[in-house]
Amino acid sequence: MNDMQQNQQKITLNSLEAFDAVIKTGSATGAAKLLGLTQPGISRLIAQLESKVGFSLFYREKARLFPTDEAVALHKQVETSLASVYRVEQLAKNIHQSHVGHLNIVAPSSFVAGPLAEAVASFLKDHPNVKINLDSHSPARACELVANKAFDCGFIQLPENHDNLLCEPIISSNLVCAVSSSHPFASARELQPEDLRDESLVLLGQGRHSRRRIEHAFLQSNVRLKVRVETHTVPTACTLAKHGVGISIVNKLIAQQFQNDDLKLIPFKPEIEIVYGFITSTSAPMNRLTQTFYNHCKVHFSQFMDSCGLSEK
Repeated sequence: MNDMQQNQQKITLNSLEAFDAVIKTGSATGAAKLLGLTQPGISRLIAQLESKVGFSLFYREKARLFPTDEAVALHKQVETSLASVYRVEQLAKNIHQSHVGHLNIVAPSSFVAGPLAEAVASFLKDHPNVKINLDSHSPARACELVANKAFDCGFIQLPENHDNLLCEPIISSNLVCAVSSSHPFASARELQPEDLRDESLVLLGQGRHSRRRIEHAFLQSNVRLKVRVETHTVPTACTLAKHGVGISIVNKLIAQQFQNDDLKLIPFKPEIEIVYGFITSTSAPMNRLTQTFYNHCKVHFSQFMDSCGLSEK
């Protein structure tokens, strides 16, 4: 194969965008509408990409295109790569228009809906020309996106030892027991593993650092965990606790927005602290806008912790 033929078969940005669009829309027609191209044009780009990678990317079933297993494996990296390319485009635009900034932030969904949304709202009051993309992913995916500069920054529960991330602790709180107001424990001043010996529990899924610390606390007290429901979000855990399904042990920082006449938050002892960190990539220093947002968050969260009593030990 000569150099010209090899050059013609290089993977192009257009073919990756077409591949991503077909994955998201399920058809070449939908991808064409999304990208402003023709359906034959999308088909040609997919054919070019299949020729380059050496395997089929889609199979047709009932007028829809479904990705092959190989395409699913490829798409995760394509999505990250496209996000990085778009970041380059956005950065160039921001440099050209210095009065405009665009900040991409990723964090756990319950953290986004709770304290982070308030931090972003107060930041935008002081920076009305800034545009923010606020997204949520799993912790592992969020770390990958920030490390690869697909996002400017993020928030993650510590500890986090990703080699390509800088992690700065920025806000913390303790675990509490979410209890239905009709439960006899609703008026308790604190709850310990011994108190929960015969209680059904609603706990956030296994594998979390905070879950391991809860299990250790029960083990130290020689109390067996009676887990009735495993879930992965604080809002779900609080809702189940409110309806009397069980007592949930959750992060006060997130749970306090759900506290009302039907749900009480009781301190859990021994005290277990949950710390969130501000993460950025080690591949480049923070840009000016990210640094400004980080400084704002340090002040905002410090005031937030004081106002909510989260800084008290």
